[in-house]
Amino acid sequence: MGAALRGDSDGTEPRRNRHEQSPSGHRGHHHRAGATVTVSISRRGAAALGGGGSVLMRQRRDHARLDAMMNRWSDGGATDDERDALWRDIVQLVFSHAFAEETVLWPVLRRVAPHGEELTGRVEAEHQAINDLIARVEKSPDDPRRAEWIQEAFALIRQDIRDEEDELLPRLRAAFGDRRLRSIGAAWEAVRATAPTRPHPGVPRRPPGNALRGVPLSVFDRLRDRAPGGGPAARRA
Repeated sequence: MGAALRGDSDGTEPRRNRHEQSPSGHRGHHHRAGATVTVSISRRGAAALGGGGSVLMRQRRDHARLDAMMNRWSDGGATDDERDALWRDIVQLVFSHAFAEETVLWPVLRRVAPHGEELTGRVEAEHQAINDLIARVEKSPDDPRRAEWIQEAFALIRQDIRDEEDELLPRLRAAFGDRRLRSIGAAWEAVRATAPTRPHPGVPRRPPGNALRGVPLSVFDRLRDRAPGGGPAARRA
């Protein structure tokens, strides 16, 4: 995209000072990884991101849902049972979403984006840290540090969302037209629908290893999710 701020294809994206944040707290653009300037997808409208079926809009909807659920879990207004249900939904969405990214999006980004290896490597490390931490939470239902670990997981998830929306996903927008973004979105959705929904720290972060080990595990995850009381629970954290 060069050294100048890239505007939306529909001409609606305003130019902002490089230090100005969007209402969601995202920076407008960054100068990491070779000083490529990007515009966060959090600041762009649906038309500029390829429409509702675009992988960029699908990603952003999941991110918004995760943020809302994490806020609800943390705000003190939910009952214990509601927090259990929220935690279950957060865990299931986090892992199905990340698996679809690692299977569909990041291989594409590594092929088309400058510094794609560095960028995706950083996000994969974040995914591994989230996986490890949520696995610890799930294995320690009575640990007094459980609530603290959950909040640490939320902080990692929010950092991951910022990195994706501010740095990785804008590069997909720069590389592809709307039709291609919608095609990638359909593939991403298909993978997400059959992805693991629980932490599996030993599963590789990249294809083909993630699919070879993760897809069989997803069958067991989803069977457990459907069982009464079988989903992840934040047990009175």
